[in-house]
Amino acid sequence: MGTLAFDVFTSERDDCVDPAGVTCQHCDLGTTAFCAGLTTGQFGRFIAVLEQATFEPQSTIFREGDPAQHLYTITVGAVKLYKLLSDGRRQIVAFLFPGDFFGLSGNGTYAYTAEAMLPLMACRFPRRKMDQLFKDLPMLEKKLLGAATQELDAAHDQILLLGRKTARERLASFLVGLWRRLGGSDDHPAPVALPMGRGDIADFLGLTIETVSRTFTGLRRDGLIFLPDASHLVIRRPKDLARIAEGL
Repeated sequence: MGTLAFDVFTSERDDCVDPAGVTCQHCDLGTTAFCAGLTTGQFGRFIAVLEQATFEPQSTIFREGDPAQHLYTITVGAVKLYKLLSDGRRQIVAFLFPGDFFGLSGNGTYAYTAEAMLPLMACRFPRRKMDQLFKDLPMLEKKLLGAATQELDAAHDQILLLGRKTARERLASFLVGLWRRLGGSDDHPAPVALPMGRGDIADFLGLTIETVSRTFTGLRRDGLIFLPDASHLVIRRPKDLARIAEGL
């Protein structure tokens, strides 16, 4: 996922050159881009079905139950995926960042609602055209299978988090996971941007906003984290926070 800086989601982009020597001006994700590794000929076929899409913060990309007509990969920004109950209660199922893929569907309709959290740029692929491209370029289908496998692994982790972990363990797990997703390491505690609000975090962790706020306060009081403001976080003791996340 890019460099670990507070402006990680809004940095200027350079051309991306993949190992095959193909230059793409749509993102700066390098080898993590969905198209990385394609030959010049393959890339030409790939770019022919690609559409560029932009969304303003808090705009809906698609809704749960809509026909699954497109697949997306994020180039700039962040997205939250969520499901709603009939009474309006919400469960956020994922936060996604540059390089992440979303829009997969097994029954022809989207299983969740996708909403932009920041100014969003994404590569959008019409599903019908991609189905044919997968037949012609099996390596892309393999990459998509990898994305689906990661989504399943994340769902398993979320089941454990919601079913067995305490509020402190849930928030620690979330912060450690986000920090690692943004490139943090145990040897170099680094700042993390939080594009999601406390309400979003609560709906992801299955907690109330009040509980999330109290738990943030407790972690800060214990010297594990530092909050320079509501949208930025520094993990001061990542190893200790990881131990809490594991229930140790």
